[in-house]
Amino acid sequence: MTPFKIAIVDDNSFLIQAIKEKLSFFDDLTVKHTSLNGSELLAKLAESHHIDLILMDIEMPILNGIETTQIVKHKFPQIKIIMLTAFDNDEHIFNAIKAGADGYLLKEIDPPVLHQGILETLHGGAAMNPSIALKTLKLLRNPIGIEHHHDLEDVSLSKREVEVLEQLSTGLPYTAIAENLFISPSTVRKHIENTYKKLQVHSKIEAVQKAKRYNII
Repeated sequence: MTPFKIAIVDDNSFLIQAIKEKLSFFDDLTVKHTSLNGSELLAKLAESHHIDLILMDIEMPILNGIETTQIVKHKFPQIKIIMLTAFDNDEHIFNAIKAGADGYLLKEIDPPVLHQGILETLHGGAAMNPSIALKTLKLLRNPIGIEHHHDLEDVSLSKREVEVLEQLSTGLPYTAIAENLFISPSTVRKHIENTYKKLQVHSKIEAVQKAKRYNII
């Protein structure tokens, strides 16, 4: 099997090396390139965007991780992004989720856990370390900067889209959702794509958060 292509973005070259060493244990992952800031990453993606997943630092000069995530998700929505940060800061978590991040892990992570988180994210899951998952749940219950209800006035999800979103919110992979609803995984994917468009979101976390906020699920 061709290894998944990973990009690492961090303004600390020693940390980049440490992450590369952690990933070197696994044959199913290969580090395609590294960048010291978001601007450098965007220049590399403009030349070739054949990357499966980006491990993204948050606090960087020139273009930080949250701004970069927003741009990458807009231009290349197929690329998965895991924020890899030293802090489980509430505001950072919320902003990263809003920007479209697919996962959020701490830099002090063991290689097997990082590997598992990357694979989980590549297969439609959302990698989060326990303390961040707990904070995310709290943010879902008390969201910061709630949008007004008129934002979703024109949104109308079909019964099936709501069912898929409800299953997605429990953390199930596409294959399990397909089995539960007696539909194909590709149909599940299509429903999720339509839901993202209608809700104007770019990630599972953001879709679930927005749907719960407005009592859609």
